[in-house]
Amino acid sequence: MSLFQGNCVELKPINEISGAFELSINLKNESVNKFNAETLAELKEALLKLPTNLSGLLVSSGKETFLAGADITEFLEHFKRPEPELATWIGETQTLFNQIEDLQAPTVCIIAGFALGGGFEFALTCDYRIAATGAKIGLPETKLGIIPGWGGTVRLPRLIGLDPAIEWITSGNQNDAQEAFKLGAVDAVVAPADLRNAGLDLLSKLTRNELEWKSRKGAKKSKLTLNSNEKTMGFSIMKAGVMAAAGPNYPAPFAAIEAIESSQNLGRDEALKNEALQFAKVSKSTQARALVGTFLADQAVKKKAKSAKAIAKEVKRAAVIGSGIMGGGIAYQSAYSKVPILMKDIREEALAHGMKEAASLLDKQIQRGKMTAMGMADTLSRITPTLDLQAVKSANFVVEAVTENEKVKIAVLQELENTLDPTAFLTSNTSTISITGLAKSLKRPENFCGMHFFNPVPKMPLVEIIRGEKTSPETIASAVQYASQMGKTPIVVNDCPGFLVNRVLFAYFTTFNQLVKQGVDFVRIDKVMEKWGWPMGPAYLLDVVGVDTAHHASAVMAKGFPDRMPLHEDDSVAILYRANRFGQKNGKGFYTYSVDAKGKPKKEIHPEIYSILGQDPSAPKADVSDAEIIDRLMLPFVFESARCLSEKIVDTAAELDLAMLTGLGFPPFRGGPMRYAEAVGTKTLFEKGSELNKKWGPLFEVTPGVKEALSHV
Repeated sequence: MSLFQGNCVELKPINEISGAFELSINLKNESVNKFNAETLAELKEALLKLPTNLSGLLVSSGKETFLAGADITEFLEHFKRPEPELATWIGETQTLFNQIEDLQAPTVCIIAGFALGGGFEFALTCDYRIAATGAKIGLPETKLGIIPGWGGTVRLPRLIGLDPAIEWITSGNQNDAQEAFKLGAVDAVVAPADLRNAGLDLLSKLTRNELEWKSRKGAKKSKLTLNSNEKTMGFSIMKAGVMAAAGPNYPAPFAAIEAIESSQNLGRDEALKNEALQFAKVSKSTQARALVGTFLADQAVKKKAKSAKAIAKEVKRAAVIGSGIMGGGIAYQSAYSKVPILMKDIREEALAHGMKEAASLLDKQIQRGKMTAMGMADTLSRITPTLDLQAVKSANFVVEAVTENEKVKIAVLQELENTLDPTAFLTSNTSTISITGLAKSLKRPENFCGMHFFNPVPKMPLVEIIRGEKTSPETIASAVQYASQMGKTPIVVNDCPGFLVNRVLFAYFTTFNQLVKQGVDFVRIDKVMEKWGWPMGPAYLLDVVGVDTAHHASAVMAKGFPDRMPLHEDDSVAILYRANRFGQKNGKGFYTYSVDAKGKPKKEIHPEIYSILGQDPSAPKADVSDAEIIDRLMLPFVFESARCLSEKIVDTAAELDLAMLTGLGFPPFRGGPMRYAEAVGTKTLFEKGSELNKKWGPLFEVTPGVKEALSHV
């Protein structure tokens, strides 16, 4: 009979071991275990029920996964507290966890599935840990802009040593069970079916004092033991490494190292106080708010995708039409995600190129140790190249990925519709062409939607699912489900020129053109925006996208939004297009490109570009500050995002932010345009917008829709 039985925690005797008990975490009505307020309250109650003559404790999970960590949704309210209050709150859970470590009896934790964040910190309080093969273990807090706060920075370095502990904590990576065993983070790795018996066997030996356990408790409570090199160089080297990897915009890894360093000569209880203070400090940062917000947005999108399953049709066999860069990438991603796919083209050499590209991508996975040769062969077998249109009849979900030309797409889509089963879904991979417009040529527009994949498909997480005027909910749900099966982040948007991401991006490009026309050096603009946080500045991005592609898209945007995004013949993109400078694809755009030793494009600045753009490098520089460059590029980006929200192009600010993060590489530490707007403050944005609108036009106009959308962030 259980000593304690709650909704989340159970404490019951172990019949096989006299005087021993099992503490099991099992949240009812939840797919995974996590530490929320209810679980922590029940844990506190359960521990009070432990007898004083306890002989041993087994800590386990009632689910296939041990503990996924803390419920971050509950943290946001706590983050609003003043730092001292926040540190006190963190200290309450630290004290609770200490009760496990302070038991005068041996403790064993058995880990299946995941032990992450607070879940792993909980496991660290035990004397021994056994993991199942396939288990993933780690402290991912720094990826959320915070640090471990329930003992991770204290116990892990004392358990596995300074260097590996800092590596685990600052990277935030998940580690497999074997790696954890090698370092001593777990004491054994067994098959999942043997996990419980292994835990009972170890606990039995401990209760009979066949193995030492008291010294283990002492080691985690003592000061940090460092060798001479670590004492003199360890922390400085680690800080330098973190600076190189994370940079100044991500303070959490530094805060974690500070917590460890400041506590190296302290016992557990004082060290935990330092950890709580560092946690409270870093959790108040704008970066933490942005990164936690992104995590929650991602969870919300996944939940939305999961709910789409109710009306979605399973994609049993897919097809992609076109085996170019996009079509080949889609075929690879589908096959890699174990969804068989036909790859149709009209040229044998195109199909051969598509298969070669897929093989090359898989070979890279083998080189990284993420796939075997057998796995590669198995994946390639899921791609069926074909020249025969009739073969596509066997597919129930088709992605058209031919050239970005409306007439060509219409002809291909009509032919496909006449070939496919009437119940099959048809989609178009397009970045600008109206889905509602394409659907007008189809007999079954309800079975048609857009699927805008981003290039390169294997690397870019986002897929925009575009709803046309007549697209059915079942079609959207099935497209969302297919994108999710492929490991992508599907975000549903309504049809408009440029959809969501490109519409906002071209507002940004429009003001970039204004700056260049004013005489501001594009190289300087790139450097300013890269320092601001973008992975590449607008000129470099245009070269990567393709100046010809951007020119075509600019025409679409100008037609859709002539007041805000007009197309001028003296725009830099138009000038480069006429000069056949298309960017990386033909080796010259804003920059000139050569190939480096690794076979990657290397950009250089060729003086001729300035004469092509009509600029005189020796002329006085435009009187524009770095701050103005940022405002003139980012305010239109934010305001156009707000317009998209106001017009219901996208459902929520969280989805909008996630789309910009996963589709454009918006700086993660800024959290997306809506999170950035919140950080800057609407009053400041509106004042700057009103001032810039007088000189630079309607992209800076604070319309009622913009004001309303931004007032809710």
